[in-house]
Amino acid sequence: MSNDRFETKLTLASRRPVKSHGYVNPKLVRGSTVLYPSCADRREIGKRRLEQEEIYGLYGTETHFALEAMITQIEGGSHCQIVSSGLAAITVPMLAFLKSHDHILMPDSVYGPTRRFCDSVLHRYGVTVTYYDPMLSEPDLRALMRSNTKVVFSESPGSHTFEVQDVPMLARVAHEHGAKLFMDNTWGIHTFQPFNHGVDVSIQALTKYIGGHSDIILGAVTVASESDWAWLRAGALDLGQYASPDDCWLALRGARTLKVRLDQQANSALRIAKWLADRAEVQRVLHPALPSCPGHAFWKRDFSGACGLFGIVFEPRFDYEAVCAMVDSLRLFGIGASWGGYESLALPTSFTITRSQGTGVFGGEMLRLQIGLEHVDDLINDLDAGLTVLRGQQRTACASPPCLADEMQHIGEANGPQ
Repeated sequence: MSNDRFETKLTLASRRPVKSHGYVNPKLVRGSTVLYPSCADRREIGKRRLEQEEIYGLYGTETHFALEAMITQIEGGSHCQIVSSGLAAITVPMLAFLKSHDHILMPDSVYGPTRRFCDSVLHRYGVTVTYYDPMLSEPDLRALMRSNTKVVFSESPGSHTFEVQDVPMLARVAHEHGAKLFMDNTWGIHTFQPFNHGVDVSIQALTKYIGGHSDIILGAVTVASESDWAWLRAGALDLGQYASPDDCWLALRGARTLKVRLDQQANSALRIAKWLADRAEVQRVLHPALPSCPGHAFWKRDFSGACGLFGIVFEPRFDYEAVCAMVDSLRLFGIGASWGGYESLALPTSFTITRSQGTGVFGGEMLRLQIGLEHVDDLINDLDAGLTVLRGQQRTACASPPCLADEMQHIGEANGPQ
């Protein structure tokens, strides 16, 4: 099976042997109490709490373990822990690996709720957080490392502004200083293989492409080493992390069609991104597969593909209200958070960005697009009509718009969902 291609692995993973009899899909198992033949059996199995054993409902059922095996196949690690949400997949390993007086480096481009967790919970527990420019050089990263730096965090591409980071460099510097490299790999899914590039802990919001149908909330944390697994598994159990087996079963079902969905959405997104790059209303397209995106060279070096999520920057003559008028006029794009589902979404992002290091300012209003499974020509026609509405909202006076960096200093509380 190791020589099978990705599509084949998705159809075979976490199933009974192909030639066996019975149902194709693994069972949905719900439960809390597990009964034992004897007290001795209960004592013995209780010693294996870090393993995939049906000890008590909180420790997982057959359904949880099947999904964990599937994600391990996708990520290329050795062990996976399913948790209740994408945000839990971020916070659980931080709480498991960090303690008071530790230091963590966090990219300035990070997902808003991650920043909020760092500035509230980690701060309250005595963990120091330093935000860094996601495109910093190796010498600049080395200068930020401290004797108590335990984790370097990466989100590549960055939330909303899509900076692609030099992950192998981050791993090299982190490991030289005895720190772990965590990475939010939700955008990369399987096109970035984190453990081949030095990542220690890989994070996925299964809510997105794995689920694929905008109907579950779920997260996964995958590791490569046994020692990291012991810390992660113990931390998740100690925090009482549990995911609905129903959501796990739906994620398993969604993963079977991941490749075909992802290929179509990625191809449509790239075609739309190139079309937008030629529009006079657009200053810049933030799609990692295009040279206009920060870190494009790292994407080209390290990724085998893309997904359906990218951003655009409008010309300065269009203000936030004009962008909202455009989005409101779209017929096929919903207005909502999240991404990776079958439906297309458009989300103005200027008031969802908070930065502290002066990064992520591109000189114009910004829009994030999630490209779904609609026909790409229909989506382009819808965007074309929307850009007509946008032009009708153009500033009559050519005064410079308010500085986006100044606006962002006042909207720290506006970090909404991804």
